Amino acid sequence: MTAGAIEARAQPFFLQRTRGQLFCLYHPPRGDCRGAILYVPPFAEEMNRARRIAAQQARELAALGYGVLQPDLAGTGDSSGDFSDARWETWKDDLAACCAWLGERIAHPPVLWGMRLGALLALDYAQAAPHPLRALLLWQPVTSGQAYLTQFLRMRTVNAMLADSASEQTGTRALRAALQSGDILEVGGYALDPALAAAIDALAPLERHTPPCPVHWFEMAAHSADKAGQVLPPGAARTAEAWRSRHARLQVHPVDCPPFWAAGEGVDAPALLAATSTLLREDRLGH
Repeated sequence: MTAGAIEARAQPFFLQRTRGQLFCLYHPPRGDCRGAILYVPPFAEEMNRARRIAAQQARELAALGYGVLQPDLAGTGDSSGDFSDARWETWKDDLAACCAWLGERIAHPPVLWGMRLGALLALDYAQAAPHPLRALLLWQPVTSGQAYLTQFLRMRTVNAMLADSASEQTGTRALRAALQSGDILEVGGYALDPALAAAIDALAPLERHTPPCPVHWFEMAAHSADKAGQVLPPGAARTAEAWRSRHARLQVHPVDCPPFWAAGEGVDAPALLAATSTLLREDRLGH
């Protein structure tokens, strides 16, 4: 069957929630079902820029026999609410609802597949998930919510500088102060509510979490080596070392891949797709 035929089998629907509805795209498994996978998308514009690659991966995994659910979390994409309504705890509730939806259809513990900040959200949810998870697939996970928020706020500072209107008030320190005073900030076309910003800022760094299930970390920005001889930048290397010291079941997969979540259309990620598909094809999730 061609990729186009596989894509045609994807099922769009709205998952009803008490505060609205989530737009979801479900890729049913082909042949015998081998498991369930829930995609946890990245943040803000990174979600849109990663959508095409994530859809390609979802189709490949469905062709391997996995049921893959791709939701737009509350306040994002085609789901109910505006981005200014988005809250971290609401997103965790959305993941719970999506896991329940998958559980009604597939008799396997779900795999959470999180990307960038979505990887941190997946791990945060996994800490207190009401039901066991089979594994975590983390694509280029954000290692610090605080650092990520600062990076996100810098977009507004850079835009102000390009418009030749930069001042002390456009610095990230001033922007954080505005959030703390209750202001909603427009950053890169997204209205960031202080409650969501505070939740991201307060997240424990990735290294302080203890994964409750096997983790497969796909690292696409590699600079230094961890204890297993795999390539990791310093922050990720510290996290890997901390997790292994607590006997976490971690496998790192260095991948030659451009940062497509920060690029425009036309950037492909064949090595990432192949590495992820190989892992699932060979059923090495539990390593």
